[in-house]
Amino acid sequence: MLISLDWLKQLIHIDKNAGEVGALLTGAGLEVEGIHKLEAVKGGLEGIVIGEVLTCERHPDADKLSLTTVDIGAGEPSQIVCGAPNVAAGQKVVVATVNSTLYPTGGEPFKIKKSKIRGAVSEGMICAEDEIGIGTSHAGIMVLDTDLPNGTPAAEYFGLNPDEVFEIGLTPNRADAASHFGVARDLQALLKTPATLPDVSAFKVENTNRTIAVEVENLEACPRYAGVTITGVKVGPSPEWLQKKLRAIDLSPINNIVDITNYVLHELGQPLHAFDANQIKGDKIIVKTIAEGTPFVTLDDVERKMKANDLMICNTEEPMAIAGVFGGKKSGVSEETTTIFIESAYFSPDYVRRTGMVHGLKTDASFRFERGTDPNMVITALKRAALLMQEIAGGLISSEIVDVYPNPIQNTELSLSIERTHQLIGQYIGSERIKTILTDLGIEVKGESETHLELSVPPFKVDVKREADVVEEILRIYGFNNIEVSEQMGTSYMASFSKPYPEDVTDGIMDYIADQGFHEIITNSITNSNYYKPAGDAEVAGLVKVLNYNSEDLDVLRKSMVFSGLEVLRRNINRRQRDLKLFELGKTYQRLEDGTTKESRRLALYMAGNLTAESWRQPGAKMAFHDLAAVVQNILRKLNASDYETQPLQPNPYMKQGVAYVKNGTIVAEIGPVDAGVAKFMEVKEQVWYAELNWDYLLKKYKANLAGEELPKFPEVRRDLSLVLDKNVTFDQVKHIAFRTERKLLQDVNVFDVYEGDKIEQGKKAYAISFTLLDKQQTLTDKVIDSTMTRLMQQFEKQLGAFIRK
Repeated sequence: MLISLDWLKQLIHIDKNAGEVGALLTGAGLEVEGIHKLEAVKGGLEGIVIGEVLTCERHPDADKLSLTTVDIGAGEPSQIVCGAPNVAAGQKVVVATVNSTLYPTGGEPFKIKKSKIRGAVSEGMICAEDEIGIGTSHAGIMVLDTDLPNGTPAAEYFGLNPDEVFEIGLTPNRADAASHFGVARDLQALLKTPATLPDVSAFKVENTNRTIAVEVENLEACPRYAGVTITGVKVGPSPEWLQKKLRAIDLSPINNIVDITNYVLHELGQPLHAFDANQIKGDKIIVKTIAEGTPFVTLDDVERKMKANDLMICNTEEPMAIAGVFGGKKSGVSEETTTIFIESAYFSPDYVRRTGMVHGLKTDASFRFERGTDPNMVITALKRAALLMQEIAGGLISSEIVDVYPNPIQNTELSLSIERTHQLIGQYIGSERIKTILTDLGIEVKGESETHLELSVPPFKVDVKREADVVEEILRIYGFNNIEVSEQMGTSYMASFSKPYPEDVTDGIMDYIADQGFHEIITNSITNSNYYKPAGDAEVAGLVKVLNYNSEDLDVLRKSMVFSGLEVLRRNINRRQRDLKLFELGKTYQRLEDGTTKESRRLALYMAGNLTAESWRQPGAKMAFHDLAAVVQNILRKLNASDYETQPLQPNPYMKQGVAYVKNGTIVAEIGPVDAGVAKFMEVKEQVWYAELNWDYLLKKYKANLAGEELPKFPEVRRDLSLVLDKNVTFDQVKHIAFRTERKLLQDVNVFDVYEGDKIEQGKKAYAISFTLLDKQQTLTDKVIDSTMTRLMQQFEKQLGAFIRK
């Protein structure tokens, strides 16, 4: 947001320079990101002053030159040689002093030096208007009619003092400061100097010959709508002062009517719209929503299909403008316009924000409406614009102000605890100082007791809704830098933090994955809906659509991490980078059957190509399922989630087979090969191993419980068994039966060989399994070991139908 210092000075007396004002505003929460000097003419007439010719004589060595002495307010008069025919003693003139630079009209700049002309010393230059760049005449020097003292900068005389413009990074909660008057209101509290609204007392209705009726059908979307008609206006260029004001804040002048609406918007923060009244059919304005899909051509010549809850400004036959966002092509002001209807309204921020997002429209008006404007500024801004239009474009006010405002927006009533205020600020500043700050900010103190202030907060303070918000207002004006930091500073409350801090856990896992040779990728959460269409309508129905997407390739939020990684793999493989290990921590989104959206964080890992490079020592080895599974298992172990079960992966559109890791009935990880059809569709010409971990669940369940345990004093014992089982029996089933059977002595179960072939019955497989036993209290005896192994074999035979090869 750009704010002009000269413009501010019309609303509040400021006796500080731009740097000092910028520091005050930044301290008060209006961060000044830069201050730009804006010169009315090139060079800003720097070094050019008003002087008085004291003497004027013919140059002794040149008939067409004069030798003058000029008082430029610098002590001793300066001797200047002048070639103008009209120079004479007693004149007030414009003098370019030594070392100043002139920027002449249509010429190259040059610097004034002390020099000798025909033997006479010349200490400056008496200037014509073209020589200082403010005109084209070169008939003679400028002779001024002024009582300004000698030495006064010429820029002050010509009204060409350079302006200084603040670039303010306006935060979303400061809608009240989105105008020059809004900034002046803060300066009022900071400088203890009153800010003054423009005088609109001269507003007068000349006749009621052109009344436009107004009907508001949707009062929720438009709580207040006002307007007035002006007849006999002449549309044309704006005067120079108005164009200068708009250019200072980087706006291009259009015509006097439109420029005035822009001027008032940036002055008072109230958006306005000027309609050509002759285009208002039926002499009636209706504020309403219209049918879904109604075509409407906006000022930029684009036809848009309107939505059912877009608020429109209509006449009796057709829509004329998108309320609070953009005007229509037909009803806009043109050179032929002679009658104006000025709209000033308060529109619901929700309606304006939704409409702007749906249609991808952002305007100065919608910027303010969607954050919240001041409903009490509606009439003041309307009168201000009407008076300016009369002054600049002529015409008569030809209707009473129509003001539809059936349910006035009330002030917010709050009770402020003085003790709580000092507690939150961290320093005692006194109730009188608190009251002064609040009053200067426009917040009324309606009542007072020893402990509380009863406040009435006007609606322009959109973000002030509770006691803490009021304290923030007080503190930013009092000054954060004015709060002393005590050596005994303490607090009565400390927010609790989860232990361990989730981001620390995440960083630790990310470091581990990187240590395994994986490269982190960061991809866009917005993706292409076409990726999901081959999976069927059910998959597409679960996508979260982007309403205001800018590209057909980026129109939905991703439901799975898989396609984001495949895009990266494809790009690298196509550039001959084929051996890839990648990972990403990102978010996925899913639309549920009840219409709500589920957002979750997922950790995705991708592997493709060779695990080891080909060399003379060994052939290249392709990456396999177990290479990725080992990394995933270690991640789960580090997150204290190793007590999982493994199950065959339920086929999904991206992986037709694989393994799911399940903990307490929740799938915490899935591993498998990316479906060949999906890889082909994504043009990835390598087999891709993919894993996706439910990161939100894993973090939620993670507990950093570390327990130390003394090394056992007694030896472990290993026993091996060979089990012949049905092919569909998994090792996990064997493992769980073993630990349920022997909870005390059994320490570990490991499969070290699997055989399927013609040596055993068809449909069977053989597991070679080791069992590690340990008693922490004593040395195991053969009797105990044999008894334990017998019970294990009995359970394998009973529950799994195992044949035990002895």
